Amino acid sequence: MSFFAISEVYVIESEWNDETPAKKVKLTCNTSDEALPVYWKKGTELKGTGKTLIAEVKEFPDAGNYTCLSAETHEMISYSFFLITKVDSNGQMIRSILKSYKEPSKTFLKCEAKNYSGIFTCSWMTENESPTVKFTIRSLKGSQGDVTCSSPVARTDKSVTEYTAQCQKENYCPFAEEHQPTEMFLEVIDEVEYENYTSSFFIRDIIKPDAPQCQYISANGTVTWTYPRTWSTPKSYFPLTFRVKVESTKKYKSKVYDADEQSIQIPKTGPKDKISVQARDRYYNSSWKHRKSSYTNSEDGKQTFTPFFQGDGMDTRVASDKMLCSTKRGEAA
Repeated sequence: MSFFAISEVYVIESEWNDETPAKKVKLTCNTSDEALPVYWKKGTELKGTGKTLIAEVKEFPDAGNYTCLSAETHEMISYSFFLITKVDSNGQMIRSILKSYKEPSKTFLKCEAKNYSGIFTCSWMTENESPTVKFTIRSLKGSQGDVTCSSPVARTDKSVTEYTAQCQKENYCPFAEEHQPTEMFLEVIDEVEYENYTSSFFIRDIIKPDAPQCQYISANGTVTWTYPRTWSTPKSYFPLTFRVKVESTKKYKSKVYDADEQSIQIPKTGPKDKISVQARDRYYNSSWKHRKSSYTNSEDGKQTFTPFFQGDGMDTRVASDKMLCSTKRGEAA
C-alpha cells in the first residue's frame, strides 16, 4: 500500500510569557483506513499512537513537523507543520525578525512609486541577514487589481539588511481615479517563527518622483531644472511642484523656495553653498524628503552636481565635470 502525504500548516499565536499555558491542537492522520495502525513522530521523538494526537505548542522547540506514519511499513502518511507567532498580553504581534523604519514610525513594510505607471517597490528590514529566513509578498484578495512582485533583493548595511521587491499592478490605468486601496501582505518565516505585516495605500499616496535634472546659471542667480526622466507624461496631466533649498555653509543658514515652474531666481550664493531641488506631485501632498538633486560650489568656483537619496541609505553618486550642472561660476552651461 502506498500513501500520498498531505500537509497542514498551523500558525500558533503564543503569548510570550511563563504563565500562559500551551495551545492544544488536535491532529488527525489523513487515512481512510480506520483499522490501519499508525504512530506520530516529531523529528526522532515518538509523540503518540493512534489516528489522532493532541499537540501542545508554546515555545519554539514545540513547533515544527509532526508526522503520521504507518506502523506496518513506517511510510509517511501525512504531516502537520507548526509555526509560532509571538504576541503580547493584548494579542498584538511581537515582531523580532522584522525591524521598524524610523519614518513613518512602527512601519515594517514601506512602498514607494516613482510615477503613475503602476510599478512600485516595497521594502522591509531585518536586524541581520539570516540564511533561514524566507519572505512572501503579495496583494490581498479584494484589493483593486492583481499585483505581481519580483523576488526580493537584499542589501546589508552594518547590522541591518533591507530587502526590496519590485511590484506591478496589472491592467493599471494611470488616468483613472483609484477607488480602492492596494493592500500588500508580507509574510516572514525564520525556521519556525512567523510574522506578517499589511500595508494599505493608494498609488497617489506613495508617489516619490526621482530627482529633477537641474542646472545653475550663476551669472544672474537663476536655477533651472527639467522633469525627471522617469516621471509620467503628459506633464500637463501629471504636473509637479518643486522645492529649492539653498544651504549656506558660511552662516549655517538655509532658505527654501517653492515653485511650480522649472526655474527660479535666487540671491547670490557663496563659494561653498549647496543648492538642492526636490519634486512632488502638485495635486497630492506627498512627502518632500528622500530624492533630490543638489550641487555644491567648491573653492575653485566649480559646481558639482549630485543626484542622491537623502535618508534612504541609497548610494550617493557624484557627477563628472562633463555633466550639465558641473559649470564654473560665472559661465552659462
